[in-house]
Amino acid sequence: MLRLSLLPLRPLPGPTASLARNVHAPSTIRHFSLFRQNILKPTQSTSKPLLLSSRSSSRTFLTDSSPVAARPTQAQSWRRFAITAGAVAGTIVVVNGFFNRETRDSLSPAERSYLHDTFKYTGGGLVLTALGARSLFRSGAAVRIMSANPWVVLGVSLVGSIGSMLGVMMTSPDRPLLKHGFWLAFNGFQAATLSPLFFLSPAILSRAAIYTCGVVGSLSYVGATAKNDKYLYWGGPLLAGVTVVALSSLAPMVLPLGLRGLAVTEAISLYGGLAVFSGFVLFDTQKILHNARLAESGVIPRDAVKESLSLELDMINIFIRLVQILTMQNRKK
Repeated sequence: MLRLSLLPLRPLPGPTASLARNVHAPSTIRHFSLFRQNILKPTQSTSKPLLLSSRSSSRTFLTDSSPVAARPTQAQSWRRFAITAGAVAGTIVVVNGFFNRETRDSLSPAERSYLHDTFKYTGGGLVLTALGARSLFRSGAAVRIMSANPWVVLGVSLVGSIGSMLGVMMTSPDRPLLKHGFWLAFNGFQAATLSPLFFLSPAILSRAAIYTCGVVGSLSYVGATAKNDKYLYWGGPLLAGVTVVALSSLAPMVLPLGLRGLAVTEAISLYGGLAVFSGFVLFDTQKILHNARLAESGVIPRDAVKESLSLELDMINIFIRLVQILTMQNRKK
């Protein structure tokens, strides 16, 4: 089941373009004359000294200065952090109480080990993706990616991500070097796709990362402690949901939609995608435990690298949508 993140890439104006606007755009400088237009017009034909005096007495005001925003104090920052931590903890308790009314026995050593190894690869892949995206942003590659044709960027990212993911899934665990090579390539393509996010505020990215960890952590705990195969039956509805989300993300690029249609498709892609990929966290967690039992009995080989790709894609898609939601809320302030 392939679930790839679709991040719209749009060209941003570079520093050269902004400098040119500051130099040639007369709209950023306002001239306030001491004479009104209806008074100055007849004096231009009657008296030249008066016209010269009016020009010499005009005042120029520069209006392109940026406003100064006050930074929050340390107490306010700690208060926000406490509210965020409380919200994450409350989410874990509420989700566990709602979805996990019937719990199972404790995990077996084989299930616990397999789940831990999978989350290690998931965390390692996310760290590599973040470091790679930051490096591409600092080197200027993110600007070149956003300046390129969006269809070319979308096609290359999809082909590269799907190809490297299929390489990880189809390579046997007995060939760890090749398997880890495909795994590194997959994280590299994800880093290239996510590198333009660093144009946003670091505060928004850090809050989205904290919220993502809280959501995925709580849902993973629910999936790990729920009864066996309780959420494995969600595979079909979740696949239909991710298809609708993908089509709603691509619809504005190929269909002439009005403002209301764009708002509907954006809401489906944003909030519907958040719900769908949160459900995938539950599904993938129980799928990992199911495969751990099969690997323990010798039916399938043990492959934590392959299992980690699903959780990594779930976290990336949830993170992107939380970033978009926080950006929209920040613009309304």
